[in-house]
Amino acid sequence: MTFSLVARCARTGMFGVAISSSSPAVAARCAYARAGVGAVASQNVTDPTLGPLALDLMEGGMRATDAIAEVRRRGKFIEYRQVLAVDRDGETAIHSGPNSLGIWTQAQARDVASGGNLLANDGVPQAIVDGFLASTGHLGDRLIAAMRAGLAAGGEAGPVHSAGMKIVDKVSWPVADLRCDWTEDCPIEAVASAWEVYKPQLDAYIQRALDPRQAPSYGVPGDE
Repeated sequence: MTFSLVARCARTGMFGVAISSSSPAVAARCAYARAGVGAVASQNVTDPTLGPLALDLMEGGMRATDAIAEVRRRGKFIEYRQVLAVDRDGETAIHSGPNSLGIWTQAQARDVASGGNLLANDGVPQAIVDGFLASTGHLGDRLIAAMRAGLAAGGEAGPVHSAGMKIVDKVSWPVADLRCDWTEDCPIEAVASAWEVYKPQLDAYIQRALDPRQAPSYGVPGDE
């Protein structure tokens, strides 16, 4: 029902998650990231406790592989879950339970991991990884490129209806958290459109939070 990736920008240290599904509001349940720690996607008959657990373990000093091993040990009904992680060093790890739905598979490289279930074919996660590695620019641009590559490779077996992208950087909140919770059109392109609008304003929103006195114009009526 889902395909996703977690990724680290080796140049900036940003982490991100991008995900799409035939289910509604997939990013609300499945995408987790923490600045300076890592990113996690928890999907397939989702247990939303597994994402924060993996991040807590990595924040406590575990590598991604050790954190995912511990998630497998602690998680309930772990045979139904898929969990993907990338850590602060770019190491990646994936758990895909044998009861994952339909065609399910995974792929990973340094700084990026992808997994999916109920896929159109078993090449989709590798296409996502390849799409990320072949892309350049801002992490958000690379996440979008990777998801488009996965969709072009077949994506989910049926139409997708929701998508999301979350990015964290040096502050304690996500610097971008964009979602399309339901559409009959392409949710990945809806998120991509939102990113094109949001990307030029991202730094200004961070500055306004840190020190509004140094922030650029708010761009609203009456603002000078």
